[in-house]
Amino acid sequence: MSVLSAAPAPRGRLVEIEGGRRLHVRFAGPLDATPLVVLEAGAFGFSADWETVQDGLASAGFRSMAYDRGGLGFSDPAPPPRDAAAIAADLELLLQVLGENGPFIYCGHSMAGLHAPLFAARHAGRLVGFVLVDASRPEATQSPSLARAIGAFALLCRAAATGAWLGLLRPLAMLGVGNAIGVKGAADLEKRWAFGDARHNHGAALEVEAWIPSAQQALGVGAFDDDMPVMAVLAGRQGATSPLGLKDGAVVRVEGATHASLLGPRFSDVIVSTVARVRDAARA
Repeated sequence: MSVLSAAPAPRGRLVEIEGGRRLHVRFAGPLDATPLVVLEAGAFGFSADWETVQDGLASAGFRSMAYDRGGLGFSDPAPPPRDAAAIAADLELLLQVLGENGPFIYCGHSMAGLHAPLFAARHAGRLVGFVLVDASRPEATQSPSLARAIGAFALLCRAAATGAWLGLLRPLAMLGVGNAIGVKGAADLEKRWAFGDARHNHGAALEVEAWIPSAQQALGVGAFDDDMPVMAVLAGRQGATSPLGLKDGAVVRVEGATHASLLGPRFSDVIVSTVARVRDAARA
């Protein structure tokens, strides 16, 4: 049997949130450090995505928490729909069970841009600010062409899930496909295992299929508080429209980075320094 056929041993811990259903969570950094940096992965992502960022945050004195959403990574499957409302509710339960009451900095990558507004709505008064890493914009889904592209992506994700059930993705995973971020060691093994894992792919497909409803939910709760420090890190997109209409001073553009490699060893220090800027802005 291939080493990638079976799940590696989780390096974090499984936390029961309701009815026996568990979410996998990994903490890093000094136990007494505040605020807690809550790390939310993008589509098909999970806690292993944040390995290099968590190491950098810990070295800078931050405490961080990365977790696997329901059905992804090491977490138990979750009932559909897997839209932003369900994901935000799960994260709120997880924080409650863990006794984490804030303050928080929310740092989200890619599809997490759809979840961030709901996190803000559920944790008002306990938030320090946000760091959005090449994050999706909820309002962008109002474009008919993008809505069609998302529909096509959902079909591709469902095909990937079927291929994973048939074992077709494992050979690619063994070649290193599935770790475009470039994490190393145990995190690399986890990323390659998840790429070929049927359950993980199924859970990810459910989230992508709920992309449009998730965006509508995000738009429904409104924009962030004007007094909330919000910064964005964008991958090599000089001249691109800033997410959420942020001013240039709140946008860090990283030349040479890709959507995935932003989280990896070459560029993760930019995310760490941006988290620090958000913390400092909140303290000012």
